Order: sequence, then C-alpha cells, then structure tokens
Amino acid sequence: MLQVKFSKEAEKYVNKLDSISKLRIRKAFEKLSAEPPQGDIKPIQGQDNIYRLRVGDLRVLFTIDNDVILVTKIAPRGEVYK
Repeated sequence: MLQVKFSKEAEKYVNKLDSISKLRIRKAFEKLSAEPPQGDIKPIQGQDNIYRLRVGDLRVLFTIDNDVILVTKIAPRGEVYK
C-alpha cells in the first residue's frame, strides 16, 4: 500500500471543498494508494514523473517516489496546468 502525502497548497484546497467533493477525493485517494495505483491516471506530457488523476471536474497532480505519492496540486481542469 502506498502512502499519500499532501503539499500545503493541496491540503488547503481539499479543506475548502464541500462535503460531497471531499468524499469523492477521499475515495479517489484510497484507490490511488492501492498497489498498483488505480483510477483515471495519465502522465503529464513533457514532465518526468508527474501524473494527473481525474476526479470529476477536478485534476490532482502528483508524483510517485518509492512508496510515497506526493499530491502537489488540486484544482479544476482549466486551472491546474497553469
């Protein structure tokens, strides 16, 4: 099982979400922490070791290093890649 850690920015964004979105994000992270990671995951083009997870309209950017998934950013689709 992989360990999921959050950056301060990602943690603040999750705390601001409504309860339904928080539940969807929590379920997505449970699947992400499975071995192998599950969900709508794709690598970011032009970037090494950076992936995105789609959770409805939100996108979660993360990296995988050994057994740790570091969530760096969570935002709506149009804003996350800027």
